[in-house]
Amino acid sequence: MPPQMLALRGATTLDVDDEGHMVERVQDLLGEMMERNEVGHDDLVSILFTATDDLHCAFPALAARRMGLGDVPLICAQELDIDGAMPLCVRVMMHFTTTRPRAELRHVYLEQARGLRDDLPE
Repeated sequence: MPPQMLALRGATTLDVDDEGHMVERVQDLLGEMMERNEVGHDDLVSILFTATDDLHCAFPALAARRMGLGDVPLICAQELDIDGAMPLCVRVMMHFTTTRPRAELRHVYLEQARGLRDDLPE
C-alpha cells in the first residue's frame, strides 16, 4: 500500500487548569497516539488542538513543542461551548502519513475523555 495521509483523533481531560498538569496530560495523549499507531516524528503532517473554554493556563501546543514537535505545524482553537459538554477537555486531530489502512488506526481517549467514545476499542 502506498503512503497516504490519515488522521487520528484523541482527547484527554485535566483535573485542574494548571500549565504543568496540561503539559503532562497532553504529552501523555500525544505519546499514546503515536505509540499505538506506530507514528514517528517524521510521519507527522500537522496537529490540531481544541480546548474547552474553562482552560486558560496554556496552549495545548506547548506540550507538543516541549516534547520536540516544534517543527510540526501546530494550531490551537477553542472547542464549542455546548451545554453538558465535558469540562477541562483537550481534543486532538493528528494528521500523519502511513502505509497502514485506516481500519487499523487506534484513536486514543484518556482520563475522563474515555467516555466520549465508548464505541472504540481500548
